[in-house]
Amino acid sequence: MQILLRALRLFAMVAWVGGLGFFAFVVAPVAFHSLPSAHEAGMVVGGTLRVLHWIGLVGGAIFYVATGLLWLRAGVTARMEFAIEMILTGLMMAGTFYSQFKILPAMEVDRALAGGAVETAPAANVGRVDFERLHVLSERLEGFVFFCGLGVVFVLSRESQ
Repeated sequence: MQILLRALRLFAMVAWVGGLGFFAFVVAPVAFHSLPSAHEAGMVVGGTLRVLHWIGLVGGAIFYVATGLLWLRAGVTARMEFAIEMILTGLMMAGTFYSQFKILPAMEVDRALAGGAVETAPAANVGRVDFERLHVLSERLEGFVFFCGLGVVFVLSRESQ
């Protein structure tokens, strides 16, 4: 049972953090450099990010449950590592939840206010200005989630069998 729980934790975190890395270093740059317009690239990136958020939220829940079950049987030293992992994962889930249910929907409202294609709206357009603000917030939040995930992976790598 312990091996299964450890495998589930590792799979959940690696899928989430690996997905974030792939998104940031492959999907977004390729979309913005290959597609004919920033609007089309934004649609691909936004859609991909929504799926990635669900992978993170489901993976985070699996990670939490498996870690909680392992924590119940663990000694004091292992419990400290599990606590660090759970705090970092909780921060990851909170950031992902906020992005999925607050930032992305607000960006869609702003896209509509900007006339659909944000990059063609006037620079002073209220929708465009708020969209760009939320875009910066989204990038920072995704970076925060990614680095918290790297922290979890680091702590996971230190665990003894």
